[in-house]
Amino acid sequence: MDTNNAKRVITQANTHITNINRAFKEVKSNIFTNYIYSDNREVIITTNKVAISLNLSMVEKYMKELNDVDSNNIMSPRLPQSSHISRF
Repeated sequence: MDTNNAKRVITQANTHITNINRAFKEVKSNIFTNYIYSDNREVIITTNKVAISLNLSMVEKYMKELNDVDSNNIMSPRLPQSSHISRF
């Protein structure tokens, strides 16, 4: 994700956290988003537990449907080796 997209996401982080958590709740997931922050050109979304591929795809779909973010610059989510942090 480029820097401008990351800034747009971060400025609305509270809204995004609420919406992502609502999507998790709808599928009866016990995962929830803690916070969203940016590290250089990546948006980092932390969750209370390690996400499974379904959770990652839900977040990816949500991010790509944002109106003020260029979906072509959104990479597939990935998990770090030893954490419950998703990077986009």
